[in-house]
Amino acid sequence: MQTQQPLQQPTVDSGEIPVIRSLRRRGFRYLHVIDALTIYGLMVGITVARFGFSWPTYPLSHYLVGFAIATAVHMVMYYFGGLYEYEQRLGLPPWLPRIVALTAVSVLISAAIGLATGRYLMPRLNLAVLAVTAIIAVALARAISRRLRSRRYGHSRVLLVGTPDDITLARTHLAESGGDTEVVGQTPNADSLLHECNRVRATDVLLLSGGSLDQIYPDPLDDLERRKVGVFYRISPSDTLLGLQRSRQIAGMPFVALRTRAVPNYRLRLKRVMELVVIVVLAPVILVVGLAAALYVRLRVGKGVLYRQERVGRGGEPFTMVKFRSMRHDAEVAGAPVLADEDDPRVVPGMRWMRESRIDELPQLFNVLRGEMSLVGPRPERPEIVANLEDLIPGYGRRHDMPPGITGLAQIRGHYQTDPGYKLGHDLQYVVNWSPILDVQILAETLLVMLRRSAR
Repeated sequence: MQTQQPLQQPTVDSGEIPVIRSLRRRGFRYLHVIDALTIYGLMVGITVARFGFSWPTYPLSHYLVGFAIATAVHMVMYYFGGLYEYEQRLGLPPWLPRIVALTAVSVLISAAIGLATGRYLMPRLNLAVLAVTAIIAVALARAISRRLRSRRYGHSRVLLVGTPDDITLARTHLAESGGDTEVVGQTPNADSLLHECNRVRATDVLLLSGGSLDQIYPDPLDDLERRKVGVFYRISPSDTLLGLQRSRQIAGMPFVALRTRAVPNYRLRLKRVMELVVIVVLAPVILVVGLAAALYVRLRVGKGVLYRQERVGRGGEPFTMVKFRSMRHDAEVAGAPVLADEDDPRVVPGMRWMRESRIDELPQLFNVLRGEMSLVGPRPERPEIVANLEDLIPGYGRRHDMPPGITGLAQIRGHYQTDPGYKLGHDLQYVVNWSPILDVQILAETLLVMLRRSAR
């Protein structure tokens, strides 16, 4: 039996010192340091070019601290804007539009800090010069990084998957483009994709014909992603008519990059930070309402105010969710899961309004603080129910790409009795189209739902 060779992929350099190696496993990139030093150096250089070494208005220490604050603002924006996420080498999306937008916002934030405090982080004209020079410098750093990466790991080794006609056409496009690619193999389908990738040491896979997605998701796509093998699906005209926008050009052919996770890590981190800020700001109101609700539940339901139940979280991992008890203690015989109905007879008298207004979900803020849930996201389900729905509904597991939420798009658009397939449609729309604005919209609509239903 032939021994399979490991795929030729960018990995953490074993020659690095242990601290750097550990940081790189956690997402650290040398571009973090390069960008920070570049931004800070630009601010110093611009000021010296304008004023020499006699800086106006404020003492030297003020500007040095101001430059550090402005640099931190830029780095936070670049980080949460996705400038440090790993990208496949083929068909890289253009960095410049994103860099321009993130740099512009960073400069505006620095200006706003000056207006709010009356002490500018740097001379005001310097901000305008910084905006232009930072865009050029950060974009140039990525271009150099891309070139060094290609030189270090060699050209892309492409495996083509599809019909003979599609493969022939793709070979022609790749040859005529003159790009840094080499076609190392071809296969009619994705049945043995992982074996073929190992055999030819492919770094990228182009799925050229329809019908291949079910064969690679979630496996072997998950394995290929861990090995940093780029997998791309050719877009058909019908895909474009459905409104697909996130495409990339590879040798003049339209593709979309496939990933096992629909939401990049930097977006999840941004979502997490924003939700923690919301909880901290609203903490006084949350504590008052929570204590009042707990007292009401104690009077209505008796002992056991909090109800704990195992649910499925992000990535299919189980966790213990808490909520205020609203049903009888014997609501589930022998712990067998039973889906709730709109007029469920198991609900304790006087508690229906709390379920309809969603106040019974308030203790789940502890789950949010622990990182097990989000304020907004697909609602978590019982493991037994998830296993059943995954068998019945194709793609149900994709809703676990994001942490489950206290509220979600399916909750404000549907009801307890809404068909699981329809709920999944809402959940997937949320996962694919997540943005801070969408979360704000859902939270606002949730508040309206709570007020409307509690008023019944």
